[in-house]
Order: sequence, then structure tokens, then C-alpha cells
Amino acid sequence: MNVNVKALLFFCVLLGSMPAMAQKNYNLQSPDKVLQAQITVGDDIQFSLTHDGTEVLAPSTISMTLQDGEVLGAKPKVSKVVKASVDKEILSPFYKKSVVKDEYNEATISFAGNYSIVFRLYNEGLAYRFVTKKKGDIIVVGEEAEYNFSKDHKAFAAYVNNKAETFEKQYFNSFEQPYVNESITKLNNQRLMILPFLVELDNGKKVCITEADLEEFPGMFLNNSADKPCLKAIHAPFPKIEEQGGHNRLQMLVKERENFIAKTKGTRSFPWRVFTVSTDDKELADCDMVYRLASPSKVSDISWIKPGKVAWDWWNDWNLYGVDFRAGINNETYKYYIDFASAHGIEYVILDEGWAVNLQADMLQVIPEINLQELVNYGKAKNVGIILWAGYWAFARDMENVVKHYADMGVKGFKIDFLDRDDQKMVEFVYKAAKVCAENKMLVDFHGVFKPTGLQRTYPNVLNYEGVNGLEQLKWSPESYDMVTYDVTIPYIRMMAGPMDYTQGAMRNASRWNYRPVNSEPMSQGTRCRQLATYVIFESPFNMLCDNPSNYMREKECTEFIANVPTVWDETVSLDGKVAEYIAMARKHGDDWYVGALTNWEPRELTLDLSFLGEGNYKIELFKDGINADRAACDYKKEILSVPADRKLNIKMAPGGGYVARIYK
Repeated sequence: MNVNVKALLFFCVLLGSMPAMAQKNYNLQSPDKVLQAQITVGDDIQFSLTHDGTEVLAPSTISMTLQDGEVLGAKPKVSKVVKASVDKEILSPFYKKSVVKDEYNEATISFAGNYSIVFRLYNEGLAYRFVTKKKGDIIVVGEEAEYNFSKDHKAFAAYVNNKAETFEKQYFNSFEQPYVNESITKLNNQRLMILPFLVELDNGKKVCITEADLEEFPGMFLNNSADKPCLKAIHAPFPKIEEQGGHNRLQMLVKERENFIAKTKGTRSFPWRVFTVSTDDKELADCDMVYRLASPSKVSDISWIKPGKVAWDWWNDWNLYGVDFRAGINNETYKYYIDFASAHGIEYVILDEGWAVNLQADMLQVIPEINLQELVNYGKAKNVGIILWAGYWAFARDMENVVKHYADMGVKGFKIDFLDRDDQKMVEFVYKAAKVCAENKMLVDFHGVFKPTGLQRTYPNVLNYEGVNGLEQLKWSPESYDMVTYDVTIPYIRMMAGPMDYTQGAMRNASRWNYRPVNSEPMSQGTRCRQLATYVIFESPFNMLCDNPSNYMREKECTEFIANVPTVWDETVSLDGKVAEYIAMARKHGDDWYVGALTNWEPRELTLDLSFLGEGNYKIELFKDGINADRAACDYKKEILSVPADRKLNIKMAPGGGYVARIYK
């Protein structure tokens, strides 16, 4: 054997006894130096996160697999690392704040193979995203992520509301479900879980997982392991064959899927994966990370975009009384809604499902009982805009013609419903609908849709989203249903992603044991003041009045408050709260502050700190639960008082109760 061969054999043996690749560690910290992230590059790419010594995430592996077999993250070779610090402000005209502070430290780690991963650390949490610079289009087989924890922490999880045996069938769901509170390994690993997802850490801290800037890519689900505290990312594969069907033939049902999740541009930034960390639950209720991470506005002129409130027909089943016409889906009924809206300064009236011919999925076929042009003209004369409900496929199949037709007629926007998917094709539809509507100066409210990921920043004409288990559930849910606990859970989890079309405002209110599902005369759970307070607590620039005008006109004080409460805010202060127990928030609009509070089924007394008011004399117009609100949920009391000089406001709430106030100089 010659010397060179012997040397080569020796070198190979030596290589086999060495680590496959020397690890490199890259550290990143938040601007306040409390959050610490470590990115480890070895045989793979891992990251971990701590908060002031408390583990948030144990080392977690991330990668992306392309159809050509390339795995971004397998045996990676670092080519460059660039760090940056940013401190700026974002104007946000239709958000819970008029100005959002955007401060973070960032590390972009570039790898051989024309890809990089951007890690961004805020004081409030971590975000990361893949970025590729490849020629032409690429096909993504999967984006892999295993988020690991060293302990089996408890979590608040919302499963998809489709209990099918396979993930393939579970991808079709409406993204609205109550939360379960179980340790990670005890969650049902046969069910997909929707984002946002909240994990309870040590020392009272929490981490909320979601995503932002979701464009030309499917949304993320999570699935747990029963063996170890680990959450795995799951994405719906790209639809291959679709068939019209579903609700009133207004949906496209996926019959077969591809073996990849996305076909997309080779040079692009992928969605942000977001981890918001809190030391106090109230911080979660006032977190702006998703908004900050979204792409900036693509709409140059937003002067025509008018947030506001909407008189709604469907929840109350068009069930008017005290009128001399037959109430239903007809012009006389909608003129009555318009008259009510006009009299109370409510900006819009919606025509929900039923105005277009059923089973045709054609938005240009209008039932004979409705004359849309007449209603638009009638509303315009009374300063009330018309919004049209649209089933997904009826809207998508002829989008440009439908939008232009109704924009020319004078309609102000659409409530688009029954999407019920978040694969790449549906995400692309959401962006296209926002764009086409913006080009025609039309507003959008998405229903039957996945959680927000910041589209309302990119296209500010998108004012609201469902993806929330809202008040509509009480039209049919059994007596055992617990909406009250859900109400004091979503501000910390679902609302972190963005606005919620919860559709509140019920004037029929029920205590815990008096609630019954009644489709045509529905009621809410909890007190009247609870319904009023949700208009302050829930972020909702396009906010429904779910009950009917006949009921509102019998409740003058409450209706005046709802009609006058703003839907967009200049400033938000989270005052107090605990997930699934209670919440208190203050929001400012102009010179006035509004304070809202909700409790679960436990009666509760709180002392709220109003020091944010600063100097000066203030009055407070308040609505509080009446002394008998635990039995008769409609019982409330309105008072006007002076704000205490010490700025300490003592409030008391009944079981399922609420409190709301307007504070003015």
C-alpha cells in the first residue's frame, strides 16, 4: 500500500471519530437585554430563548425542504452574519394605537445555497423567518419546526373545529373553537391546533406562538407529541383538485392535494414565526408584534377608508317587531335598519346571507325582494353605507367584475365568508381580494377565515376578521356552553394576532343558569354591562351591533353608548388581568378615555390605576352591573361621578359581569 493511500485511510478514520460539523453559536439579545436568543449552527440549525434566566424555548430545530431534495438547514455552512438595531415608529391609523413603536435587534445569518434566516428580538419576544435568493420558482415540500420545552408546561390550545380522524380532513375548518388548558403532552395529538397558541412557563411567564406576514404560503398549525413536550409545525398541502360544494355551494372543497405545501417565487421572504413573551398576563392583551412584522401598506391613499359600526341583520334573524310590514330579507326591512343606523350615527348596514339567489354562487343574481340600487341610494341620503355579505366562491369566481359592479353602484364593501381553509391558494385569495377591493375603494371584513397575520397593515381596507369563536355560537350552543370564560381568554391569545369580528351587542342577556339557545331570539351569556364593555376590550375597527333595532330602541342608554363608542384608538393601556379569569383595559380616542373590564363566572372587585390620565379634573360616565345582575343579567346602573383624586377606581362585577366607562375632562 503506498503512503498516500495509508494517509487517506487514516484521515477517514479520524473523520469518523470527530463531530460531523463544529458547532457555531450566535447570540442575540432584546434591546432591554432581558430576552436572550442563541442560534446554534452545526449539523442542523437550532435556536433557544430565555427570559431573564427563565427558559422560554429549549433548543428547537428548524429547516425548509424543497422539492429538488435540498434541505435549507441540513449541514448548513454560514457565509455571512449581519446584525442590526432598529428603533422607529409606525403610523397605524386603524389600529388600537395611532403610533406603534418598532424597536428590535436583528441577526441575519446567510448560508451557502442562497438562503438565510433572519432572527429578530424585541423586548416582547422573538421572530424568525427564512429568506431565499434562488432563480425562478421553487416548490416547498415542507417547513419543518419542532418547538421544544424542557418541562411539560400547561398550554391554552384551540383545536380545529373539525373532529375528523385525519389531518387531511381537519385542514377544512373555520378556525373558531374554545380553548382547552392541558399540559403539552396531554393535549390530543390526533387533532390539529390553530394559532395563536399559549404556553404557561415558570415564574408566571407565558409565551404565545403565532405567525405574521403570511403571503403566498399556507398557514401554520401545531401538533403536539404525547411522549415529550414538543410542538411540531404542520401546513396544509397545496390543493390539486377542488370541487364546488359545502355551505349552499359557496365553497371549494379540496378533493386531492399535492405532495408539497407551496409553489412560490425563488427569491422571497417567508412568513415570520412569532413568540411573544410576557411576565404579566396583561402584557399579552396589548402586544403589537404581529402588526410590526407585517409588510407596510400597499395602499397609498387611505383617506376613503372609514372604520365604524355596522347594524347587523343575521344574528337577530331579521326579527323586528312594532312595525307595519312583514320583516325579512326585503327592502322595507333594510330601510328600517338604515333609518335606525342613521338616527344613531352608525356608519353601515350589512345585508347578510340571503340577498343573492341561493345555490347559484353568483353575486350578480339578486332576489326579487331586494332592490340594491334603491337601498344604496336610500342609505347614501341618510349617510349610511351598505356592506354586502359574500360567500367565498361566489366572490372568488368573478372577483374583478363583482367588485367593480358593486363599487360603481355605491356599495362600500364586502363581508366575505366560508373560506374555511388556509392552504396557499386560500391565502393567495385573501391577498388578491384585499388588493382588488382596495383598487376599487371597497372595505373588507373576512369571515370563516384563519387568524389575522398583519394583512390589515399591508391592506388597511381589510378592517376585521373572524377566526374567533364569537357570539354567533350562542344561537345554537347547548346550555353547558361557556362563552363567558372564552371572553376573558381571547384578549390574551386570539386578539394578539389582530382584530376580532366577535359581533357583540346583545340586548337579551342571561345569567349562567338562564341561558338557552334560541336561534330567532338569541341571547348572550353574562350581564348587559359585559356586552357594553366588549366594545372597549375587543379590538375591532369594523364592529357589529348584533341585535335588532327594535330591541335597541327599547334600551336608549345602552344603545347611545354603543353607537358613540369609537372603533379605532389613539392609545391603549392594559390595566389588569389574568388569562381565563378577568381583563381590564383603557383606550383613548381624541380627548376621551374609555375603560372596560370583564370577569369570568366569578364575581370580582378590582382597583384600577388611572394614573395614565395625568393632571386635571375628570368626570366618569359609567355603566356597572346592577345589584341583581347575578339573577337578571340585564340589570345595570348608569352613573356620572368625578374621577378620584388618587386615580384609583374601584369597580365591582357580578358573575359573568362587566364594567365600562367614558372618562372626560
